[in-house]
Amino acid sequence: MTIERTLSIIKPDATRRDLTGRINARFEEAGLKIVAQKRLRLTLEQAKAFYAVHAERAFYEDLCSYMCSGPIVVQVLEGENAIAQNREIMGATNPANADAGTIRAEFGESVEANSVHGSDASDTAVQEIAFFFSQIEIIP
Repeated sequence: MTIERTLSIIKPDATRRDLTGRINARFEEAGLKIVAQKRLRLTLEQAKAFYAVHAERAFYEDLCSYMCSGPIVVQVLEGENAIAQNREIMGATNPANADAGTIRAEFGESVEANSVHGSDASDTAVQEIAFFFSQIEIIP
């Protein structure tokens, strides 16, 4: 049993539709704890910095613009195998390919507007959490 932390972002399409509580309930029902959370609106510069790993990809500019289009909720989830568990709860990136009952299958509108983001690995989780939170903001 490995207790991990992962970053979760509730994206603009989900905050626009007031789905934050329903999405958070999914995490908590699965045994993940929300140990840090804040609502904010990214600037284009912040979005570009956060998604810099994708800078050479065709979708980069659209993704960055989309992530600035409305408020987001950034949070740190903690629990046993939190990274894998969160990715399972979210479902496939494309909502059309996501398993029934996952967040993206139920709430996602498109590949880009798929309601949630989650870290894909432990090193990524550490970097992504540090992008949005200082250690004093994370309350286990």
